[in-house]
Amino acid sequence: MSRTKKEENRAVRNRLYTSILLVLLALAAITAATVAWFSIADKTKVKSMSLDIESDVDLRMDLDAHDYFEQYVKKLSFESIAQRMQSEKGFDMQTTPLEPVTTADQNIFTYENGTEVPDTKGAYLTFTLHFMAEKDMIVHLNSADSSDGAGDGTNISSSNAELPEAMRISFTADGQTWIYDQGMGDTLSTSAAATTFGLPSMGSTRINSNNAMFSLKKNTDKPVLVHIWMEGTDPACTDSLKSADYAIRMRFTGETTET
Repeated sequence: MSRTKKEENRAVRNRLYTSILLVLLALAAITAATVAWFSIADKTKVKSMSLDIESDVDLRMDLDAHDYFEQYVKKLSFESIAQRMQSEKGFDMQTTPLEPVTTADQNIFTYENGTEVPDTKGAYLTFTLHFMAEKDMIVHLNSADSSDGAGDGTNISSSNAELPEAMRISFTADGQTWIYDQGMGDTLSTSAAATTFGLPSMGSTRINSNNAMFSLKKNTDKPVLVHIWMEGTDPACTDSLKSADYAIRMRFTGETTET
């Protein structure tokens, strides 16, 4: 075979290798764009969870509605919420890991491919809190401790620093929804579907319009639907969250509106 023929064959092979390489790179790019959702949806193992809810002195709550203020409690524990989830939804939230989901209306939750996720699967948590106050008030989410060193301010914590960024907690009452996003810091954004807000770092929160949520009438029960989920579209929701644990603590403070 002549030198010229060999060179032509080598050029053909080089073009072929280049084409194959470009195809592989394109496939890799597509895979990289979706791996955060698909891989974590298949393999995430968020093995443990702690959830405590604290309320202000003039504000109480419970998992059921009552007739009188004194029948409500100031604190709800993880265990009591877990028991309610087990009885109403049929899964043990102490052993069932959250999965990445997303929602446009804080009502229907889906996987990345659009498949609707029932609230009985345990991929996200949903329960109702009933609030009552002795005075008319606006309820705020508060990251400040009730007293120095109390450690009861709102906070999402984890051994993995990325996990709190991907978590969301929503509160729906009176046809409105407020979403707590710890990654937002002390900022606020609004849309037709919901108001999304963050809080300053622990210990520095002052209640204001940014963290104001639903209103209460004196001695009148107010049901509030709560959702807790791992937001699959958040940049922090990646494979690095596998096997991470997390703890959620919420503190509600009432701002009296009576004159």
